[in-house]
Amino acid sequence: MRTKPIFNQLKPYVPGKTIDEVKEAYGLERIIKLASNENPFGFSSHVQKHLQDAVTNLEIYPDGYARKLRTKLAAELHVDETKLIFGNGSDEIMQIICRTYLEPGTNTIMATPTFPQYRHNALIEGAEVREVPLVNGYHDLDEMLSIIDEQTRVIWLCNPNNPTGNIFTQAEFDQFMKNCPEHVLVVLDEAYMEYVGTEDFPNALNSLEEYENLIITRTFSKAYGLAALRIGYGIAQESVITKLEPAREPFNTSVIAQHAAVLALEDKAFIEKTFEQNVETKQELEDFCDRLGLRYYPSETNFLLIHLPITGDEMTEHLLQNGFIVRSGEALGIPHSIRLTIGKKDHMKEVMNSMEEKLAKVENS
Repeated sequence: MRTKPIFNQLKPYVPGKTIDEVKEAYGLERIIKLASNENPFGFSSHVQKHLQDAVTNLEIYPDGYARKLRTKLAAELHVDETKLIFGNGSDEIMQIICRTYLEPGTNTIMATPTFPQYRHNALIEGAEVREVPLVNGYHDLDEMLSIIDEQTRVIWLCNPNNPTGNIFTQAEFDQFMKNCPEHVLVVLDEAYMEYVGTEDFPNALNSLEEYENLIITRTFSKAYGLAALRIGYGIAQESVITKLEPAREPFNTSVIAQHAAVLALEDKAFIEKTFEQNVETKQELEDFCDRLGLRYYPSETNFLLIHLPITGDEMTEHLLQNGFIVRSGEALGIPHSIRLTIGKKDHMKEVMNSMEEKLAKVENS
């Protein structure tokens, strides 16, 4: 049987080692996972208390329009309900965008390295992928604009960027949008926006009325702690949403996921506490890096990309042996680094001690 030729080159997503796999492989009783940027504080107790209410009538398909969630989120964001689309994680929104806009003969532009699903889904649709290297962890927005042509359909902007954590500012975003042709859809991926503390971060929602060629994607998987339920959303002009909806599966988000997202939006205190604890612990990690002379990108997320005098694989293996799962920079396109999720204070102290122990051995060898 013949597939699209691109499938001879693509590889499936390979998730990191699970906690149980690491326990078995290394004979450990306790594992701390700091590799996938999940919320180390779990999810809202309000969600946990009331989620059981959704476990009824499971024989009936979910509301494909996600009416309750749509109404709640539209009120929270102060947008019309017709400007929202929901997906099985924001990943699916990106897949829907590619399915709708990209085809052979078209091209799409993105930074590198950035979230890999942009590239993956674009290649499946047969589009040319044009990648612009980051500059010190930042998007090179001017260079991205310079390679647009008549066949460019979609530009991907990850803000804050994964895996570096850097952001571009309101002024930079405004300048970019003013110079981006109207025939190009700009996808602004704000998966980590709840962690951003700087006042320079773009208020993209205010730009929606001005730019019809803009869509913002967000998720409940990160700060809200609902990664296991897979639910995300896009915000755009109704004209864009109307084009995307035919490519969305009819019942793509579950009853339980929709209900959990509604409950999560009701618990603002949980998000505020998550933000505050993340800022405090991230500062301690940055202080640790400064003390050891380790470079890192300034991050507005719940992770830090740390440059090392050894390979990321070597540090990852050392930390695995000591019960910590982290992400090697070699796998992310940034050699000699690791991406470390900001965890609980006590766990971060342990992982910093373990890193320092490894680096001391390297220095003395």
